[in-house]
Amino acid sequence: MCTAMRTAFISHPDCLLHEMSSYHPESPARLEAIEGALIACGLMDKLVRHSAPLATFEQLKRVHAPEYIASLAASAPDASSTGIAYLDPDTAMNRHSLKAAHRAAGAVVLAADLVIGKEVQNAFCSIRPPGHHAERGRAMGFCLFNNIAVGVAHAMSAYALERVAVIDFDVHHGNGTEDIFRDDPRVMMVSTFQHPFYPYSGVAGRSERMVNIPLPAGSGGEIFRQAVSQFWLPALERFKPQMMFVSAGFDAHKDDELASLNLVEEDYAWVTERIKEAAHKYATGRIVSVLEGGYALPALGRSVAAHVSVLSD
Repeated sequence: MCTAMRTAFISHPDCLLHEMSSYHPESPARLEAIEGALIACGLMDKLVRHSAPLATFEQLKRVHAPEYIASLAASAPDASSTGIAYLDPDTAMNRHSLKAAHRAAGAVVLAADLVIGKEVQNAFCSIRPPGHHAERGRAMGFCLFNNIAVGVAHAMSAYALERVAVIDFDVHHGNGTEDIFRDDPRVMMVSTFQHPFYPYSGVAGRSERMVNIPLPAGSGGEIFRQAVSQFWLPALERFKPQMMFVSAGFDAHKDDELASLNLVEEDYAWVTERIKEAAHKYATGRIVSVLEGGYALPALGRSVAAHVSVLSD
């Protein structure tokens, strides 16, 4: 198989060092569960592994206020500290967190370069901390930098893309991504999320480019697939994105106790197929997928494997 048709798998050991406490659901074990599942089903051998670089200040400040970037650096515990610095009740940093966050954002930048440069067909970024709740000037919801927004902004700046779509199927609304791109005509966001639910946003901000579809608690695959078919796909048809970025959260899975949707692995495979079809139709197949939520470890591993299996097929 030629390298140009393969899927990149981008991660870094630094992402395993970020911890917010021993009981926090957003734990290093998430990445271990993903890698274990990909190895167990034979997918890892099909992927092209890359090490995530550190995002630069220039890359970060396209989507984050310079004062916010500086405040994160100032809040981070120093290299000798064993303590935790809390940014909000759910979001904290240890001495490794800032570097992990730079790796997470840098992974998406590298993924954009690899895909646009035709070194790979698409990419999956197995990174943490996640990012889609991070606003232009605020950390929240386990997120420090908005990784996917950094990658989108890089793609538009470095390659002059005029239309980029962000697809978000995390169980929580990607308020940070909307905050950053709400007024940018180059970006469309299509999303589904449980509502009402944290972060209690996404409904008031709906528009032609912010196609946010709230789902009631208890919704399963049939309702999710209807939302994708009825709202996402026509919106993508209208917008005709030149590249697609996926906020791939797997916490809408029925086994995930942090939320109350009932998706299963087959739903993640199905939506990935629809994304891939749209990408081939409008965007020469260019997809960058970025890990967001997913906290039931066996379900997370199986769901990512289903997602990556379609990407790499």
